[in-house]
Amino acid sequence: MADSLSEQLALVPLFADLNPELLDELAVVAVGRDYAPGEVVFLEGDAPPGLLILHAGYLKVVKSSRQGREHTLAFLAPPQPVNAVAAFAHRASPATAIALEPTRVWLIPGDAIARLLRAHPEFAERVIENMAVHMVHLVELVADLSLRSVMERLAKLILDQAVGDTLVRPRWFTQTELAARLGTVPDVVQRALGRMDSDQLVEVSRQEIRIIDRTALRRLVHEA
Repeated sequence: MADSLSEQLALVPLFADLNPELLDELAVVAVGRDYAPGEVVFLEGDAPPGLLILHAGYLKVVKSSRQGREHTLAFLAPPQPVNAVAAFAHRASPATAIALEPTRVWLIPGDAIARLLRAHPEFAERVIENMAVHMVHLVELVADLSLRSVMERLAKLILDQAVGDTLVRPRWFTQTELAARLGTVPDVVQRALGRMDSDQLVEVSRQEIRIIDRTALRRLVHEA
């Protein structure tokens, strides 16, 4: 198990290029946890027990208002860290993570991560770089919500998330989830997708969104 997990950990951006012996040490102390669809992996305000690495499945990370309105900050796929900000800053989790399908994560205890940070400056540098990239992402998210229309935000999401010309839509990738990601409501997303479809920018089906006119989508994004 440890050998297999060491290889998996080497795929995590935070752990890339680490000495194999160090990866073996992390694999030995890692604990697997399984979650059913809809189950909460951690709640906003929870104290992090360590660093969580997504091994299988998908998670959504959300912020909720006191009135119950939910905004999706990100969809996470393997092999991403799940709670890096809370784990490395030693603060309560700033958001909630929910499993979208059968999900498995690896918990690497906080004391093991602390030892790694103290003993290996190159790992600390990797963490700082990762945090800086995450900060840029959050700034871009705020800018998108405040400066772009729903149509423009949708075009950007499709371009960013598509593999080739196709954005695959798992069963959980509903218009409700898409609306939460874009900071709007499902009816508005439905109209935006319908307009893109009728203008032949994309072709929309239940299983996927296929890009037809990438240039026009980019123009929507860059003219915002």
